[in-house]
Amino acid sequence: MKRFLASGKTSFLLAAALIFIFGSASFIASRPVMVTAWAAQNNANASSQPTPRKTSKPYTGDLSIFETKDRDEKLQVQRVMDILRIKEGVNVADIGAGSGWFTVRAAKRVENTGVVYAVDINPDAIAYINRRIKQEGVNNVHTILSTEDDPKLPKNSVNSVLLLKTYHEVAHPVLLLQNLRSALRDGARIGIIDKNGNGEDHGVSRDVVIKEAAEAGYQLLEQYDFVKGDGQDYFLVFRLKSTANNPESPASLREPALINIWGLSQSAARSEPGCAL
Repeated sequence: MKRFLASGKTSFLLAAALIFIFGSASFIASRPVMVTAWAAQNNANASSQPTPRKTSKPYTGDLSIFETKDRDEKLQVQRVMDILRIKEGVNVADIGAGSGWFTVRAAKRVENTGVVYAVDINPDAIAYINRRIKQEGVNNVHTILSTEDDPKLPKNSVNSVLLLKTYHEVAHPVLLLQNLRSALRDGARIGIIDKNGNGEDHGVSRDVVIKEAAEAGYQLLEQYDFVKGDGQDYFLVFRLKSTANNPESPASLREPALINIWGLSQSAARSEPGCAL
């Protein structure tokens, strides 16, 4: 009887050992399949990521080309400032300020009780604006050397923002607009003036801008077509999207009707190689 029990115990242990050995072998054999499947899934996820759209190379040439005598009239800049509610005492951000053409005009409009932030990624442009405001005696402009994806504005600092013929050069437009959000005061308006194009020809489709702004958390309020008579330029006005839990605006503006106003300027379009005016 003892011999039978010992033999049974030995057989049980032997069977358990064989199960362990074959089980381990099966697991090891299956690992390449598991790794291959994991790699395939990762490759599929990577291929499904959207390809960044094409953008134009930021202009780094002669900044004086933006100082044409008829530019005020062509772009109807006073009307632009009215729409963006730029007035005495408000703070404005000029993103992609370049020569400071719009910066000094906004500074005059907001007077000494307001501030204009001239934002640019080009150190030469910042130096140019600093010289300009010193020469012209403008005391309410602060320059900011920004990055491609962040305007570096102070939190809760601005009532109005304008990207004038700059958006097509922004390398990471959605991220830039997302990083802009913290700087916006309640009811802030964001204006984008550009021309239709494919992204790399110093223009970008208005539909692309509207889509990217929506991805960044903005809603389109108004769109205009008076900023040049070539039929290609557009002026879009956005604000932050409002939510029930975190309203960004008075109730009357929470779900605004889209205003589409077409007003063609009679002045002819003027372009410069390598940049959009």
